[in-house]
Amino acid sequence: MTEISGARAFLHALKSEGVTHLFGNPGTSESAIMALLPEFPDIEYVLATQEGVAMGMADGYAQASGRPAVVNLHIETGLANGISLLHHAMDGGTPLVLTAGNKDVRKLAEGRTDLADMVGQFTRWSVEVTHPDQVPGALRRAFQEAKAAPTGPVFVGLAANALNGTTDAEVVPSGPAMLPPVPNPAALEQAAHLLAGARNPLMVVGDRLSQSGGMTAAVDLAETLGAGVYAASIARANFPSGHPQFLGRINPTLAAGRQLLAASDVILAVGANVFSGFFYTADRALGPGTRLIHLDSAQREIGKTEPADIPLFGDPRAGMEALTAPLKELMGSDRLDAASIRKDGYRDASLKARQARQRALEQVWDARPMAPERMMHEVAKALPADSLLIDDSLSSKDALHGAVKFDRPDSIIGERIGAIGWGMGAALGAKLALPHRPVLAVVGDGSAMMTVQALWTAASYNIPAVYLVCNNRSYRILKLNMNIHRREILGQEVGEDFEGYVGMDFNLPLNLAGMAEANGVYGRTISDPEAIGPEIAKALESGKPAVLDVVIDGRV
Repeated sequence: MTEISGARAFLHALKSEGVTHLFGNPGTSESAIMALLPEFPDIEYVLATQEGVAMGMADGYAQASGRPAVVNLHIETGLANGISLLHHAMDGGTPLVLTAGNKDVRKLAEGRTDLADMVGQFTRWSVEVTHPDQVPGALRRAFQEAKAAPTGPVFVGLAANALNGTTDAEVVPSGPAMLPPVPNPAALEQAAHLLAGARNPLMVVGDRLSQSGGMTAAVDLAETLGAGVYAASIARANFPSGHPQFLGRINPTLAAGRQLLAASDVILAVGANVFSGFFYTADRALGPGTRLIHLDSAQREIGKTEPADIPLFGDPRAGMEALTAPLKELMGSDRLDAASIRKDGYRDASLKARQARQRALEQVWDARPMAPERMMHEVAKALPADSLLIDDSLSSKDALHGAVKFDRPDSIIGERIGAIGWGMGAALGAKLALPHRPVLAVVGDGSAMMTVQALWTAASYNIPAVYLVCNNRSYRILKLNMNIHRREILGQEVGEDFEGYVGMDFNLPLNLAGMAEANGVYGRTISDPEAIGPEIAKALESGKPAVLDVVIDGRV
């Protein structure tokens, strides 16, 4: 076989995996790769002027396409700038291959950073290749690891001598994605018997349910049980949010959330972290009389925080399908009638909740600055039916999800953890993956400012994503969490006169519309809610990127 450079083997490996976009911000350590890219016209290099934007683009692309995306950053300095959103990808299970060049291994005396160790705790697999013969095999395993359930990011460091040296090692692409097994039949039988006898069953769903394609199976199972359904995460549409049995997001960190869970005798958690949160509480999230069944493709999550009475390791969709059929036989007519009565109760409660949201909206209808609920009401009316919404709304999340019904599995991709700055790049990556669908991103002003450099990339590549900025002139999410800390951890009263929100207000408001214009992107500041719908239609019709900077009330 003809010998080629390690850099050329790297690009051949990407091509063999079907990679069409390489997201990055290059440095001298990537010179060997950048010099060869013109010879690979099927791979478009998408330049970001800040590494967080590149990470966000790759994350959004991977989630929207369902295929591993590739990011190339530079040595330890550029890699460090991408770590916060690498953490985000790891927490959310994004199939992502992150690479970075490094110094020649022979520069040992001068010192070189161990890049693989630097990012190892935020990846499924982390390695540095130090010889050109290692490049094809390392890339093949990287893609295999990234797309094997539970999916996640991997890192491949590239020593300069590995890129510049030559190899005759064969480039072979990775195989099909490895799926988790069907859960153990004996454990499934135990779970079916426990659920069949439940008086007040609940389901708690998470993003690995959606990743398994299990929304329809989840609806069938919930309707059979007559179970209410809570979301541990709403970063994906794991259960139709317009379904009457869907009860919204639950936060077991709060006493109110723990009380809701404690009222159930049997909880089935599917594809969810049970239960993760920032604040420590000495109490268990579940009551002493509550039994937990945990079905998950992430074996490490089962029993990690809450002991599972019946652990079910395996594919969430297959596991739910395997539970539903025997349930219908085990429950019998009396229990099926009881399930029907529970469903009627949830239907009535759902109607009352919608009526309560409508009354709350009417109370703030004319408020200025506009309330988040009014903003999201106008957004919901203007969203095209086939749109993909990138949710980086942070403290406006409940208002968004109260107004917009996400009933399609591919209707929403959202942020997952406290690493703000994800949404600006994610919208661009998602639009590149799905060019024929409208992509709109609802982004907090603080998060937008973290990676505002995305506007340059949007303009330079004419990526027509539409940004809806929730401009409340503050890090409002920090204020809300400050209040949780005071109430739940310190046991303090939370009043409106509190003045301890240090470093959480933007006394000089962030002019995101002006920054958009400065980067060649259409920008408009909106304070009148009736202008939101027409401006969204105008932006989508233009076929160009746009920033609609919506001034909203930031009070807590």
